[in-house]
Formats: sequence, C-alpha cells, structure tokens
Amino acid sequence: MLSLAVYRRVLQRPVTSLLAGMLRACLKGDEDTVCSNYGELCSLLIRDGRPEGLAFAVAREVLSDENAFTIELAKGARGFVPDELLALAKRDLNILYRAATSSVELAASHLPAAFEGLPPLYEGPHDNSYPFTGRWDECIGRLGEYHRKNGVGIFTLHNAFLWYNHDITPIIHPDPTRLNELKNYEEQRRVAIDNTLAFLDRYPANNMLLYGDRGTGKSSTVKGLLNEYADRGLRMIEMPKETLSQLPELTSRLARIPMRFIVFIDDLSFSGSDDNFAALKAVLEGGLASRPENVLIYATSNRRHLLRESFSDRSGDEVHHADTVQESVSLSDRFGIFLTFLMPDKRGFFDIVEQLAADYRLDIEREALLRGAEQWALERGGRSPRFARQYIDDLRARLKHDC
Repeated sequence: MLSLAVYRRVLQRPVTSLLAGMLRACLKGDEDTVCSNYGELCSLLIRDGRPEGLAFAVAREVLSDENAFTIELAKGARGFVPDELLALAKRDLNILYRAATSSVELAASHLPAAFEGLPPLYEGPHDNSYPFTGRWDECIGRLGEYHRKNGVGIFTLHNAFLWYNHDITPIIHPDPTRLNELKNYEEQRRVAIDNTLAFLDRYPANNMLLYGDRGTGKSSTVKGLLNEYADRGLRMIEMPKETLSQLPELTSRLARIPMRFIVFIDDLSFSGSDDNFAALKAVLEGGLASRPENVLIYATSNRRHLLRESFSDRSGDEVHHADTVQESVSLSDRFGIFLTFLMPDKRGFFDIVEQLAADYRLDIEREALLRGAEQWALERGGRSPRFARQYIDDLRARLKHDC
C-alpha cells in the first residue's frame, strides 16, 4: 500500500491508515501494534451506531478522494484521462481492493498469535449506490458515472460547507429548509430558481443579491436552493463576511473542481475602510482575480446600499459623501440579479400563518389562529414570515400538549 501513487492521499484517511499500519506491523511481527490497530478499526467500523464492513469503509475513503484521475472522470465527456494515468489508477485500485477484502485474513494467517481472541470485523451490507461490484480496477466505467454524478473529494460526502481558517469545512447538519416550505414571495423565488437552474445547465447566470427586511426568508431561500438541487451537483459554501478578503483563495480552489458552486454570504455590509469590500468588488467585476465559470455568489443584506455610511461621512465634504454613496451603489450593481424581500402587511402575514397552519393540519378555529398570530406579532414588533413560523411552532407544541 505504501506504493500508492494516484490515490496516495487515501493513506491519510482514518480507516485506510489504520489498515496499512496494521499490515506493516504484521510484517514486522509487532503483535502489540497489530492488536491496537485492529481494535481501532473495529471501533471505527461501528462508529455513530451505523456499522459498516471494512471493504465498504475503505471504498468510501477511495470514492471521496480528490486526485487528477477522479477530477477528469467527474468532467465526463469534457475530461481526458491519459493512458499512463489510467494505468496508475487501476494499479492503485487493485492494491486497495485486495487490502480491503483479503488483507486481514492474510495477516491473521501470517501472525495468528496477534489475532487470537480478537473479535471479527463487522461485515456490513453492500451499498448499491457505490460503483464497486467486483474488483475495483475493473469498475472504471461505473466509477466514472459515480464521480460525474457526485463530484470528487469531500464534495461527494457533503453538500453544505463553511469557509473556515482558510479551508473548506463540511457542515454536518445543514439547514434542511425546502423551497416548498417557504410561503409567499413567489416571484422572487421563481427568479432565484431560474437563475440557479441556468447555472446548473451551464447557461449564463448572474450573481444574486437578496435584499430586504429581517426574517423575510432571504437566507432560507438560498439554503432551500441547495436542498432542492444538490442531487444535480450543486454545492454551497458559506463565507463569513469578515473573511471576504480570502475570496480569491476560495474561488481558485473551486475553479479546478468540475462541479457547480454557490458562495453564500449572509448579512452583507461593509464599513468604508473594510478590505473585504475591495476583495468582493474585484471578484464581482471581473478583474485579474475574477470569478470562475463554475462559481456564483449569492448574498443577503438588510441594506440597499452595502457600504455603511458613518456620521463622519455625512458631516464631511459633499465630494466624499457622494463617493461613498457611489461606491456602495457600484457594488450592488455588480450583482446581476437584485431581489427585494419586504415585510408583509397584516393581510400577507395572516396568509402565511394560515398556509403554515394548513400544512400542519392544526385543529384550531381561524379566528383564534389569527388572533393569536396578531398578539405574537405585536409582542415581537413585526409581522415577518419568521415570526409567523415561530408562532406556528409554538402553537403546534401547545396543541399537542393539550391533547
């Protein structure tokens, strides 16, 4: 296994690393290390209460590897795998297949004393979503189909990510909001859906700014798009606004991955001296660090003009004040699509409440439902869709408790 070339980084993954270490220790006659690694393997294979077999666990690490071979496979017809690369990849896959399916038995026969009294490794069921149905080096066609559909690297395992500490970190429990759970604002969501579908189909698409009052569903709309279209290869990376100076670093990482990415920036606004302002503007307007064709930027903001104007800006000279306003407008204009989410009026708020109540089939008179909704809104100072959902969640709990 130490001679792996294309899939070399798999040796750094938890299961494969333990397996390789156990085999090396076995060849050296190091019984203590064999027992230790074997025990850790058993522990890993039953983690999270979802037992899986050794072959399945190694296959999962192989399928989530990002390398020159898997990247070309993920490109489909646009990819090109040289014969030399294909030969190396097949060799690696054969080595990993033999290690995953027969190495433990061979090790036990080579050093039986080390395995005496050890529990058997869990043999999990085969996962039909995986492309390996026999020898892994003989499944290249199915492997290509898998990567074309699921992407490469960590993007095969997760859909939502956070840019943190200069790295792309998976979000293990992303917001599950679906578009059909969001009420009203149909025209805004239609535009967002159409733009996202055009992007997925490789047609021209625009960066998008969702502006409006708090709690009107701007962020939920963006998250709902991911949940709706992740199975079509869409992935989303949330970028905290204080890290926007690193945006060129992120987009350069994504440019080489043959998938479609939305960089999501929530609650966007800047101060006049903010370095992040210049970084975002440079990417949006197509400078040397321009946005790759497989990346869109979706942002939300409570501000129509993204550059916050301080009191000193207002009290300064008129030229400076005009420049501040112009800079703010120029950044907003870099977003090709500008969607507005305003707080609903009383009738619109009640409409959202009634739709949510119908979704959950709440057994309550309409008059009592709306009276409670209005009281809830008055206590919280607004009639936003967020408050409507909070009211319905509270009502569901109270009705269930009273049953």
